[in-house]
Amino acid sequence: MIQTIRLKKNEEKRILNGHPWVFSNEIENFSSQIEPGIIVDIEDYKGRFIGRGYFNPRSLISVRILTREKEEIDTAFFKKKIQAAYEHRKEIFPSEKAYRIVYSEGDFLPGLIADKYENVIVIQSLTAGIEKQLDNICNILIEEFKPEAIVARNDAGIRELEGLQLETKILYGKLPDELVIERNGLKFKVDILSGQKTGFFFDQCENYLRLADIVKGKDVLDCFCYIGGWSLHAARYGAKSVIGIDSSEKAVSTAKENALLNGLADKCNFEIADVFERLRGLNKEGKKFDVIILDPPAFAKSRAKIASAIKGYKEINLQAMQLLRPGGYLITCSCSYNVSREQFLDMLINAAVDIKKDARLIEFRAQARDHPMLLAVKETAYLKCAILQML
Repeated sequence: MIQTIRLKKNEEKRILNGHPWVFSNEIENFSSQIEPGIIVDIEDYKGRFIGRGYFNPRSLISVRILTREKEEIDTAFFKKKIQAAYEHRKEIFPSEKAYRIVYSEGDFLPGLIADKYENVIVIQSLTAGIEKQLDNICNILIEEFKPEAIVARNDAGIRELEGLQLETKILYGKLPDELVIERNGLKFKVDILSGQKTGFFFDQCENYLRLADIVKGKDVLDCFCYIGGWSLHAARYGAKSVIGIDSSEKAVSTAKENALLNGLADKCNFEIADVFERLRGLNKEGKKFDVIILDPPAFAKSRAKIASAIKGYKEINLQAMQLLRPGGYLITCSCSYNVSREQFLDMLINAAVDIKKDARLIEFRAQARDHPMLLAVKETAYLKCAILQML
């Protein structure tokens, strides 16, 4: 017997419009004794069925809706959803073998992330509802993809809000001694056990391609370079020189290996440094570049951090703008969902005003298509990538 959660009066509109979350303060009443992760039906205040999902009394997001139909949430259900997500990836990236195959709410499987690193799959189980289905999901992935290994990167802080432990472990198979993937025609050595995100920034892969029209014959500075995604694409597309900066010694070491792996080491130099300090230092030295890339980690992981995040974004963007030659390009990113597109653009305007420079917005981009954005779920759109030309 499926338990029922009833909404308060007038709390159903956002959900009926397609949003999959039910917050705890929208529910008429519920028992905290209900086991986290169980499947429940959601009804409006008049008792009309509006969805089925999994419930967690410990979380502010109490219900995450999986379906608007009265259908069984079983192996066949998850298999159908995963297959649909995979078909979409094969359609948009027919020649690629490494990408995100499941993007949580964007693929109607809230709480589940799955990245395909060619023959290895990395998953993140972010909610109690997905954790309860994890063995089932792994069996589906094994059947569908026949991977060498499946790794759980369950180290995201959201798990603690769901009452789950943080952990990284191999769920199936054996990892190769060294994992190298190919994306956009470049090879990357990746660390899926301890690297950032699940090891690689798949969300930037289509943005990397925009460098082809920008960097030829140019001096490029890549800040927060990680393992060289932007840097290697810049070198491949004809940059005269590329400098990558990151505070992680391990990331910089891997970036150097990746440059060698692709025959681009003669164009790429990588430095271990604090980006904020290094940008200020380069300005004091009077250095100039034609293209600067800023792709920092999330500065605002909660709404409480928005003000300090904007201050940080403004500092690095202001310093970068001053380092550019006239006509130079700034490619600047934010993966902080809590900082909106409007706030990000306002920050860029304020940075340019402070240094008395004009900037042309060439393009404003988002995450790659393997991170699908649902129109009714603004939370699925998080990555901002502005391409500016300083005049």
